[in-house]
Amino acid sequence: MTDHTPALAAFDAAISKAKSAEEAFRALQDLARAVVGAKLFTVMLVDMEAELSRRAYTSDPVSYPTSGTKPLNYGPWFDIVHGKREFFVANTIEDIAKVLFDHELINSLGCQSVVNVPLILKDELVGCMNLLDVAGHYTPERLQTIRDVLLIPAKLAVLAARG
Repeated sequence: MTDHTPALAAFDAAISKAKSAEEAFRALQDLARAVVGAKLFTVMLVDMEAELSRRAYTSDPVSYPTSGTKPLNYGPWFDIVHGKREFFVANTIEDIAKVLFDHELINSLGCQSVVNVPLILKDELVGCMNLLDVAGHYTPERLQTIRDVLLIPAKLAVLAARG
């Protein structure tokens, strides 16, 4: 079992100093990259009442800029992440292509696997942490590490980003 204490200590120091959403989510990105890896890392925040989402953070602002809101996209992916509040995992570009319209861009960035992690606060979906990497990257062991090590820091980062 890997000792994630140094990565968690670095996250704690960074989140304690974060004065902006950008700094809070960068701290989370650094933790995610240290413990499970993510070539591409984004955070989407959602307003379920207004049925809108927005990309609040991105590790690749050229390909995936933070910008305005967009309507929620209902379908199989939504049912898993938003409805069941479960991770969506795809470890091949073919599986990504079945649910994500931007699969060609994802593939062009060297990413063929994804895990979308729902973020729940006060029994409400508030966002989704998205980690993408090479094909086959999100193994059962890495998914367990996300559950064990990243879920609470992700929620803390959302709260810190909100001010």
